Amino acid sequence: MTTRPPTRRTQHGFTLVELIMVLVVTTLIGGTIAVFLKPAIEAYSDTRVRGELSDQADTALRRMVRDIRQAVPNSIRAPASNCFELVPAITGGRYRMGPDAGGTAAYVDPSQPTTSFDVLSTLNATPAVGDWVVINNQNGNDVYAGSNRSAITGVSTPAATSGTMRITMGAMQVSPGYSGGRFLVVANGQQSVFYVCTGADGGLDAQGNGKGTLWRIKRSFTAAYPTACPATTGGDVLATRVRTCNFVYTPNQGATQQSGFLWMLLAISRNSETATQSQGAHVTNVP
Repeated sequence: MTTRPPTRRTQHGFTLVELIMVLVVTTLIGGTIAVFLKPAIEAYSDTRVRGELSDQADTALRRMVRDIRQAVPNSIRAPASNCFELVPAITGGRYRMGPDAGGTAAYVDPSQPTTSFDVLSTLNATPAVGDWVVINNQNGNDVYAGSNRSAITGVSTPAATSGTMRITMGAMQVSPGYSGGRFLVVANGQQSVFYVCTGADGGLDAQGNGKGTLWRIKRSFTAAYPTACPATTGGDVLATRVRTCNFVYTPNQGATQQSGFLWMLLAISRNSETATQSQGAHVTNVP
């Protein structure tokens, strides 16, 4: 019986032609994926960037609108198209305009300087000693110059029939012709606020980012009307990469001329993507 030797199996690898075909097919697949997926990925990334920029611009505009709507009437001053100033009020209400039957109330008598009055309305914030009472701000510079404001020296609780609280302050002469009976309170730590855009000239840096910054600056009362935007030292940054910033204030808006209007434009750019938002805010100019 003859025994055959075991058969040897020959193992073959990839031929050069097969290897080239694999490389070609892989390249085609990779190129196809790149052609169709890259734009989608870039579009998603750009949309995310624009959304973030829009949120930043919207947050900054909302912060400005809040201050504008709480501002003392006729207190907005706009020396340039890239900045404006206002006096933000923290609370306000009605004061007693005449004596009560018992003669124990403190009230505003326009015929003589007022040093205290009873508050008739409920305030959303309690004034503090050192804060400022403002009454009848008819002209833009009055509150800054101090002709219709006075520092609070005391806050107390009067008799139940007199009012919700009694405010004592330095002597202030209320205009005899004013009969509105309203007052506002300005915090001493934030007497006025300036919004300033710096470096926003509409251009972009080498990375496609806006070159400007939006600042919120707290200042003390300054009697002289500003002729230029102030320095931003010590200010709070509201927005960066600002490409365009523009503010237009109209003090007498509409037929009744009882309200102003401030229009704001803010454009923010990052990596050559830009989000532009504009918003207008009405300003009550009736003291």
